[in-house]
Amino acid sequence: MEHYETSLAYPVQSPGVLGNQPDIVMDSLAVHGLGLVHPKKVFNFYNELHTYLASCGVDGVKVDVQNIIETLGAGHGGRVSLTRSYHQALEASISRNFPDNGCIACMCHNTDGLYSAKQTAIVRASDDFYPRDPASHTIHISSVAYNTVFLGEFMQPDWDMFHSLHPAAEYHAAARSVGGCAIYVSDKPGNHNFELLKKLVLPDGSILRAQSPGRPTLDCLFVDPARDGTSLLKIWNTNKCSGVVGVFNCQGAGWCKVTKKTRIHNASPGTLTGSVRATDVNSIAQIARPDWKGETVAYAYRSGEVVRLPEGASLPVTLKVLEYELFHFCPVKNVTDSIAFAPIGLLDMFNSGAAVEQFEVYNTSITNDDTETSIENRSPVAKIALRARGCGRFGVYCSQRPLSCTVDNVETEFNYEAASGLATLIITVPKEEMYRWCIEIQV
Repeated sequence: MEHYETSLAYPVQSPGVLGNQPDIVMDSLAVHGLGLVHPKKVFNFYNELHTYLASCGVDGVKVDVQNIIETLGAGHGGRVSLTRSYHQALEASISRNFPDNGCIACMCHNTDGLYSAKQTAIVRASDDFYPRDPASHTIHISSVAYNTVFLGEFMQPDWDMFHSLHPAAEYHAAARSVGGCAIYVSDKPGNHNFELLKKLVLPDGSILRAQSPGRPTLDCLFVDPARDGTSLLKIWNTNKCSGVVGVFNCQGAGWCKVTKKTRIHNASPGTLTGSVRATDVNSIAQIARPDWKGETVAYAYRSGEVVRLPEGASLPVTLKVLEYELFHFCPVKNVTDSIAFAPIGLLDMFNSGAAVEQFEVYNTSITNDDTETSIENRSPVAKIALRARGCGRFGVYCSQRPLSCTVDNVETEFNYEAASGLATLIITVPKEEMYRWCIEIQV
């Protein structure tokens, strides 16, 4: 290590950090020290390490404990100068060895690190996933959502891994589906819940990822969904043709200033009731078409309910602690005066609406006199063309029973529920990766 001009350095923590979260590891380092690569040599260190990893087939790295640098600035021009040198070297090495910018920044919420990172795109926005700590799961979800209000403006927040075979696995999975983040698990080999993973990951290994970092809805910005005993946490995001709102009961646990750790402060926080509406998706109007009248179709993932909502209407939601619901809001398109349509997506996937990538309506030249022609015998008045990904149960809303449906020009059977307007069909597993189906519906 001599050619890196390493030296023993002794961390000096700020009074604020010591007062909020004293740490036995940091106390040990302050006494025994740690090896610090000289900032003028740190690029060589990173580059040699990353070159070796890349030669072994590694395509990215997670760089942890980044905020330790802010405690080691003495003798190197201060913490800002040292942090900047390290980040410039790290990002130069990442660019050279991992062309897809394969870097996850972790433990890096110190301002020196955030403002020095010019190229790093992914930032861990949460504490770790602690599978054996029951107090950690609700606060994990709420902390990432609120951290994303800031971090999501200039980086892609990362929600950390989770275990698919765990009592809180579905809760964590649902949160990540609206988080707009990468999804990964750290299951022990052989310990997997494949039925859960199939709701997140398509057979080709890709995911139905929301378009933005998931953020709290406006009415959640100034409440405490972990402690106040009354508030549900709502996280909104968008897909190409719809919006999604995840609702979570996060009550019962939080950071304790006395014990200096996350603890359960209410063992029985009880059941909470709130409401959700289309405008909880902050940019729902931008997703809809210019002629949109404010109507949406709401699909509730867990209950399977499909409800057509007039402008401004809301739906009630009641959840116990560690429960969730995902509401998909699909703007309604009035095809004719008597036919309304909205694409929903893959009904068995957490982020159902992300399966719909394109939605177009083509009116035909044929018109019908509704007073003389029955619904069953009428001629089509429009063709609805969808581009969709994935496989499984695919659902759309139509105020009248569709006349026919094709998938890649093959006539396909469908079911129609007149009470809800839900039409469903089965899409098979595509032979190609990242394949887009062409679905045409005659109405």
